[in-house]
Amino acid sequence: MRWAVVLAGGSGTRFWPLSTPENPKQLLPLAGSTSTAEESVDRLTGLIPRERILVVTGAALANQMQARLKLPQGNVLIEPRAASTAPALIWATSEAQRRDPDAEVLSLHADWAVGDAAAFRRTADTALTTARLHDRLVTVGVVPSRPETGYGYIVPGAPLGDGVRMVARFSEKPDAATALDLMAAGALWNSGLFAWTAERLLAEAETHTPEVAPHLPVLRAGDVGRFFDDVTPISIDVGLLERSASVAVVSGAFAWDDIGTWQALTRVRPKDPNGNVVVGNTFLHDSEDCIVWSDRDTIVLSGVQDLIVVQANGRILVMPGERAASMKQLLDALPPEIRDVHS
Repeated sequence: MRWAVVLAGGSGTRFWPLSTPENPKQLLPLAGSTSTAEESVDRLTGLIPRERILVVTGAALANQMQARLKLPQGNVLIEPRAASTAPALIWATSEAQRRDPDAEVLSLHADWAVGDAAAFRRTADTALTTARLHDRLVTVGVVPSRPETGYGYIVPGAPLGDGVRMVARFSEKPDAATALDLMAAGALWNSGLFAWTAERLLAEAETHTPEVAPHLPVLRAGDVGRFFDDVTPISIDVGLLERSASVAVVSGAFAWDDIGTWQALTRVRPKDPNGNVVVGNTFLHDSEDCIVWSDRDTIVLSGVQDLIVVQANGRILVMPGERAASMKQLLDALPPEIRDVHS
């Protein structure tokens, strides 16, 4: 009865110039020797078999996903258009239910770094079991390691039993002071790892998600294209989880990172004795706390600190580490002939 849905769309532009439309973030070896998408599927081994793993992605990436992830034909679901996570997950869950009326679904993203795969599987197993036994939508909260302002937080509420609590409220990307207060109050990072029965998710969406609910009959009739044409794009968090009173949270005791910017590599890759993260042909002299990625040519740094230096796809990027979160503003400022890169 257990199924997994892996969200693997998006272009990952924050990893420019390494990421390209043909080879976006989720297909890059950001956290190790293989892509984060491959790691995400491999991490499910022993919990959910490959024949019950569905991957949602765009048409441009479908063939690569099929080849790299070694999934059965028909398990890569191609979105007719990008409409955020609620329509994607409702569609994929409906597809799991079509193949298995009693489907229980684990939802995850293809661009995470997870430090302990066994702990991840144990937590996912708990989330799926909780979803079935308590008939709830379940989110996994990760114990924060820092007052991160780029993540959402979950405030646990009343106990539901066996380490499971109801969700009191969500707090989306708070400022640093609020994040510290949330941590002190026992709030958890909203990891985006969810579990539910297909029946419960679709019932909750019909009740709480007007952006999607009127179009569910079209989806049930099998007209996926029209469903995506008609829905209003909205995230599963905003469109459903923050509106429903049937959401529970379990705590995940594993290192987790969504690898959102170049700066995240300092948390998911090993560092040299001077705090540098280096990939490819590099030579660093008297340099500290730098991130250096070379796809081809040798990069030499001397006497610098806290720089991001990337050589990939015919472009060279140099920026202070503290500016990593401002990549979108940089890309918006670049002329297309410089910004648009291809593998």
